[in-house]
Amino acid sequence: MDRHRMTDIAPRRRSSRAWLYAPFIALALVAAAWTGFWFVVRGRVIDAVDTALAKEAGLGRSWDCTNRSVGGFPFRVELRCGALSLSSARWGEAVRVQTGPALAVGQIYTPNLVIAQITGPLQATLPEGRKLDLAWSRLEASLTHNAGDPERLSLVVADPNASLTAPGLSPETWRATSLEAHLRRNPTRPAADQAVDLAIAAKGSVLPALDALMGTTEPGDVDIQATLTQTQAFRIGLNPDALEAWRNGAGQIELTKLVSIKGPARIEATGQFLIDQTHRPAGQIQASLAGIRQIAGIPVGGIAAGLGGLLGGRLSAQLPGAAPGLTALPPVVLREGRVYLGPIRLPLQPLPALY
Repeated sequence: MDRHRMTDIAPRRRSSRAWLYAPFIALALVAAAWTGFWFVVRGRVIDAVDTALAKEAGLGRSWDCTNRSVGGFPFRVELRCGALSLSSARWGEAVRVQTGPALAVGQIYTPNLVIAQITGPLQATLPEGRKLDLAWSRLEASLTHNAGDPERLSLVVADPNASLTAPGLSPETWRATSLEAHLRRNPTRPAADQAVDLAIAAKGSVLPALDALMGTTEPGDVDIQATLTQTQAFRIGLNPDALEAWRNGAGQIELTKLVSIKGPARIEATGQFLIDQTHRPAGQIQASLAGIRQIAGIPVGGIAAGLGGLLGGRLSAQLPGAAPGLTALPPVVLREGRVYLGPIRLPLQPLPALY
């Protein structure tokens, strides 16, 4: 009788111990499923990158990601490049841009957001023998998309320092302590406008060409807000074909806010820009200023007094929303490659054609 009881109890004890391993078995199954899921996502990312690179090549742009690798297990997908370069023939002459190592990261739980970090410097060979060198201490970008269709792009650069050289000309330089740029689809404009909002902010900006124009060398802060219309033209990139399509589609840049502060000097402006038939920038700027003694060597007081009398004293008016104490200037007009302040043509070099 006792032996029967013992044989009845033993299997029940063995079966009860099996439940002790159930959590570990479940955890192992979840880990195996997640691993499989991550590798599926990784494969899709690789396919998407290869498809995008093939599409770019078909548009005349060749990207090269040296020593490409894809990792980031378990919660991220990371695409790493030992160096990143772009070659394009869409400008009529070969254009080549290359940077240092690059990293693009996507979180498994936020698949519509991609964050990128790029190590400088950037070196670009441009048409007509021009060369651009751009360095920075940190560059980060983020892209929000919907099924591959971009919705918002942000760029943050610390300590940008640029130099543009051209044969027979002195180098043009620019530097700042920080630069931010943000693009997003405009949520209020009609779909036919294909409008994209642009915001750019630079701190501690130093641009010698602007310093010479304004007669001041102090670092400045710039805040720009604008809306670009007919942006569908740039689906094929930023090249002469895209610019010509944008011009033919009556694309415009609507400058809704520009505030530039350099020491005591302050400029506020709004305006509109487009590309004219000579492929040069054209448009008009309405500006108000304070603390500036000259523009292109011409005393501002003389301009204001002379044109104020010519225009019936209307230069004292302020732009809508302008800060108190600013004096409104006559319209700054870009026409046929020349820059005019009211009826006065400024003694500047003609604006070059964009393409």
